[in-house]
Amino acid sequence: MIERSRHDGIHELRLARPPVNALDPTLCGLLREAVDRAVADGARGIVLSGAPGVFSAGLDVPFLLQLDRTDQVRAAWDAFIEAARALARSPVPVAAALTGHAPAGGCVLALCCDYRVMAEGDFRIGLNETQVGLVAPEGIQRLMRRVVGPHRAERLLVGGEMVDAQRALAIGLVDELAPAEDVPQRAHAWLAGLLALPARPVLATRAIARAEVVEALRPELLDLDNFIASWTEPDTQAALKALVVRLGK
Repeated sequence: MIERSRHDGIHELRLARPPVNALDPTLCGLLREAVDRAVADGARGIVLSGAPGVFSAGLDVPFLLQLDRTDQVRAAWDAFIEAARALARSPVPVAAALTGHAPAGGCVLALCCDYRVMAEGDFRIGLNETQVGLVAPEGIQRLMRRVVGPHRAERLLVGGEMVDAQRALAIGLVDELAPAEDVPQRAHAWLAGLLALPARPVLATRAIARAEVVEALRPELLDLDNFIASWTEPDTQAALKALVVRLGK
């Protein structure tokens, strides 16, 4: 589910769970392990990429809906958060190659990276939780506020808005647009430029600047117990099931 390649000290990790790289516990666990292993193997930078047309469609909602115990749902969300933490706390820079759509959990993974290159065209990114009956936890909202500012984040989060690539660039949600086939290469190019600078001051400055990303994923700011409790509410379940029907079409 994770395809790996290396070039000039940069390790690319490509999500490979067709058809839409939905984030189930297995994929999340493999992503966390792949990030840690890349660092252990001497990676100086990491590119996280997806499949053409979709980076990741977020959490695997059909999988989550068939779980019949709260502890199972909690374990699935824990696995996702651990994958996000692996990206956030990586001691080397991580560039997200957004090869297509990146809703919900896909957007969260992107926000945990240092830099985001997105495919040009009618691809969308955002935290659409309210549209499916969920409330984005405070920590996740902090990640959004960090890149687009408080007022714009409020508008996006409250409305569960998914923005297209051009608007995402305009508001700072992504850093660069490129033709879909060039997205991973542009992510590599950004990292290569960074790696050409003196390593110690870059990494030390980065650690200071990104401390708030790691902080946002503290358990107290995610309050997963409350989030999981809301998962079973009738309106939330109805919205999620309606989403699954739409996806099936």
